[in-house]
Amino acid sequence: MNKKESVQFVIDTLEELYPKTPIPLDHKDPYTLLIAVLLSAQSTDARVNTITPLLFAKANNPYDMVKLSIEEIKAIIRPVGLSPMKSKGIYGLSKMIIELHDGNVPNNFADLEAFPSVGHKTASVVMSQAFGVPAFPVDTHIHRLMYRWKLSNGKNVVQTEKDAKRLFPRELWNKLHLQIIYYGREYSPARGFDINKDIITKTIGRKEFL
Repeated sequence: MNKKESVQFVIDTLEELYPKTPIPLDHKDPYTLLIAVLLSAQSTDARVNTITPLLFAKANNPYDMVKLSIEEIKAIIRPVGLSPMKSKGIYGLSKMIIELHDGNVPNNFADLEAFPSVGHKTASVVMSQAFGVPAFPVDTHIHRLMYRWKLSNGKNVVQTEKDAKRLFPRELWNKLHLQIIYYGREYSPARGFDINKDIITKTIGRKEFL
């Protein structure tokens, strides 16, 4: 199977398994999605979804968020980890959204990545899932699977994103990155990996694991 055939096999298999791709993080608008994605760093979506209702009950917009102190935010979000950094980021970006963007989350990479605690991956998720702009956020699942599927060299997430964007059609990026995440969680975890359960790796990446 050549690379073009492998790419099509990935697309077809994921579409069959995951025809619908709900966004894993609970949110109601671009602002709450931005906060949820920021909180998900080195945490799980399930854990974030238990904490965001508590935070958003007090502040689900930047104007209410800056009325809280950083310490108050930190106390609420502590269970998701990295709360000192994340609480400062949430407060700081909320203030910037008010002062620089009239209270609205900007819909471009440059402004999003200028926010504290917001990197390229977080900005890509917001651009993709909040604004529908084609993007390919690379998380640990995608980085791992692109290597297992011999579609990237595993060097770093920057290279993995470049390879994903080069190989997969642009119109599929927003759905496909979620499909890969769902697949990784169900069939190809980092721990307890079983090639016989991972139909894609078994088909196109087996040589890497023999």
